[in-house]
Order: sequence, then C-alpha cells, then structure tokens
Amino acid sequence: MLSPLELLELEIEGIINASSENIIIADGDGIILRAVKNSQEMYGISSEKLVGRSVQDLEMEKIFNPSVTLRVIQTKAPVRFMQETGTGKVIMTQGFPLFDNENNIIRVISFSHDMTEIEELKAQYEKLQEKMRRYESEMQQLRDQNITADGIVIKSKKMQNVWELVNRVANSDASVVLEGESGTGKTVFARALHYGSSRKNAPLIEVNCGAIPHALFESEMFGYEPGAFTGASSKGKTGLVELADKGTLFLDEVGELPLSIQVKLLKVLQEKKVTRMGGSKSRSVDFRLVAATNRNLESMVKQGAFRDDLYYRLNVVPIAIPPLRERKEDILQLMNFFLEKFNEKYGSGKTFHASAVETFLNYSWPGNVRELENLVERLVVTLENSLITSGHLPLSQNEKFSSQLPEELPQSGATLQESLEIVEKSWLIRAFRECRSTYEMAEYLGMSQPTVVRRLKKYGINSKMI
Repeated sequence: MLSPLELLELEIEGIINASSENIIIADGDGIILRAVKNSQEMYGISSEKLVGRSVQDLEMEKIFNPSVTLRVIQTKAPVRFMQETGTGKVIMTQGFPLFDNENNIIRVISFSHDMTEIEELKAQYEKLQEKMRRYESEMQQLRDQNITADGIVIKSKKMQNVWELVNRVANSDASVVLEGESGTGKTVFARALHYGSSRKNAPLIEVNCGAIPHALFESEMFGYEPGAFTGASSKGKTGLVELADKGTLFLDEVGELPLSIQVKLLKVLQEKKVTRMGGSKSRSVDFRLVAATNRNLESMVKQGAFRDDLYYRLNVVPIAIPPLRERKEDILQLMNFFLEKFNEKYGSGKTFHASAVETFLNYSWPGNVRELENLVERLVVTLENSLITSGHLPLSQNEKFSSQLPEELPQSGATLQESLEIVEKSWLIRAFRECRSTYEMAEYLGMSQPTVVRRLKKYGINSKMI
C-alpha cells in the first residue's frame, strides 16, 4: 500500500504528464526537479536529461531562450513572455514563484504552450494581407489607365499595337478584316472603326452571317421588290446593304457567307450598286465594309469554300485580335472593368480575393473576353459573399483552371482511410493557400475552426511547406 507521500508524488506526476501544458518545476536555485514527458519534442532534450540541470546553463545552451524560471528567481514575481526553444519552436511561457515563510523562493513552476502553429498562421495571414494590398494597389493603378467605354483593354503591347492600327485605318474607306477567336472582341473593334471614321453619324449595320438562314440571305442582304416571291411584303423591303448607305456594313462571321451570296456581294463591292430581288433598277450605295471571322479565310479559299476574288477584295487591311491567353496583362484590368460594371448594374459590392485573381490569371480562357465577362456577371449575380475567392468559381471552371496545388492521388493498393487522408490533405493545402485565417478556412471547407487547426497540425501543413 502506498504511503501518503508516495501517493502525493504519484498524483503530481500524473497531473504533469496528463496536462496539455508543458510543465517544469525547479527549486529556488533554478535546478529542475520535474519536467513534462514530451520535453524532447518541445526542447530537443528528454525530461530525464533536464532533471538536475540548472536553468542558467540551459539558457546559455539556448535550450531555453530566455529562461522564464531564471527571470522569476531574479524578479521574485510571476513572469510571462514568448520563448524560443532549442528545436526552433515558439512558445508562450509563464513562470510562478512559490515562497516559504521567510519569503524565499523554494519552487518555480512554469507552464508553456506551443505557439509555433499560431505564429506560422499569423505569418501566413500577414503574407496574404500584403499580397492583397499589392493586388489592390495594382488594380487601382489599372483604374487610372486607358480603357474604352466598350471595354477594350489596351494595357498589353499586343493590344496597343492593334489599337494603334485601328486608329490609323479608321478614317479611311479601306476594307478591314478582323481576325480572331470567338469572344476576343471583334465586334467592339468594328464599332471602334466606324465611330472613329467620318461616317460615324451614318448607320452602322451589323450582320451576323452565321445567324441568317441561307434561304433568306439574299432577300435580307439585298432587299426585294413587291411581289418578288410568294409571301413577300406588298411594300417590298430595303436590304441591309442599302441600309448601310453612307455608313459602315459590318459582316460578322463572314466565313459563313453562302457562295451564291459571295458572288452578288462581290458585284456590289465592285459596282457600288445593288439590285433588289425581283427588280431591274440598280441603286447606288456608298458604304465602308468591315468583316470579322474566327476562321482561316485563306485556307477556305484553297478548299474552294470561299471565293478568292472576294477574299482579296475584303482583305485590304487584316487586323489580328490576339486571344486573351496571349495577353495576360489585360486580365486584371478586364476583371476590374467588368466587376465595376456589374456591381453598378446590380447594386452589388463584390470584390476579388487574391486567390481568385491568381486563378483568373492562370486560366487559358478558351472563350476569351466574352467568357471572362459572363463569368464575372454570374459571380456578381449569384454569390451571397461579398468577397469572391477561387473556391466560389463554378466546379467546371475549377477543373479547367490551372491549379496552384500539386495533385496527389491515392496510390494503387492504398486503403480507404489512406485515400481519404490524401484527399483531405489536398483540400487543406488548397484552403491554406487561398484563405487568410483558420476561420476563413473553416468556412471554405465547411468544418469548425478548431477542427481546421487540428487537421493542419496532423498533416504538418504550415507556411514553410507551402
């Protein structure tokens, strides 16, 4: 049977080892009498080797840096401060003196709590804050740069070259072909050509050649006389070419023109006259022709799908509009332009998180400016959050965006638990990189903040590994 003293000794040992705090007890001279069992992890030296050592010597060896016990002995008062251990950990430590009847210190009890993880999260938060401030500064600078009312961004050198060429040819009557992928803004440049010319006060007639059924193309383009065909209006109809008189005729998707219409259009361009269907009288027309295509007209000519004589008539001034992926300098400015546009339109106050900006910059944008504009509008309209992060992007978008994460897939033969842990770790790394605090991570991942902290510690996720 244990004696009362042995029982007390056992209880004290149990309390020390069961505590979540790191407890060290020293005598009045700073000699360690007891130490918590996980001292190796905290200080880089086992509890057995700590016992009997002087805290003054341990401070000189940088195992305690500085020693809270030594400061308590010197001041004869409780002391609390941040301490760096021999293992590089940052801990919050507190020391309390115990006095005898003559006011001499007989014991110093210190409690320490590992703050390394919190300090790393704090550093990461400050790093993200600085990044956010940098993005905000960059976006403010972008606001001060030139951007047209229709959203033509001219920050990149490629777009500056295009804009300079548009301005040089705008006031001429030379035919222009705008070449580029869908969504690059060819229509916007066609309008810029018209409104930058001496014809700006006359009509700009826009024709989507891919949207008009072939059977109706001739009557739509060139008009018809009363009774020209069954179902025709008794008053006849003015064609689109006539409507463009003194102005600009813009043929979008010109590569979709039927060959039969190409012949008649060429004749109109050569003679500057148009004859309506069912009529014999020619009407003089004076218009400037601008065409746009996302197809290779030269290849179509070789294949016999487009007339070579019309191609050369159209292709006086070819202007190539670069895709968005080749002018990433414009993405930030476009994001800001469309965000302000739709915030004003819908009375919203959305802003972009740094993670969303990075994700936008890393995406290839196959739909170009039109895709970016549509996505920004969708985010403004559908999101409840005022801060747009990459986690708010649609799943289909996230699958196509280049990820900032190295993908770690479960290996063949892995257990279900191992596979789940790999996936969980991947999501935690994503959240750690994109969020500014563990509270934001908790919202992002749909779990509690304490759980996030435990999981980060479990997988060793910190700013050093990211």
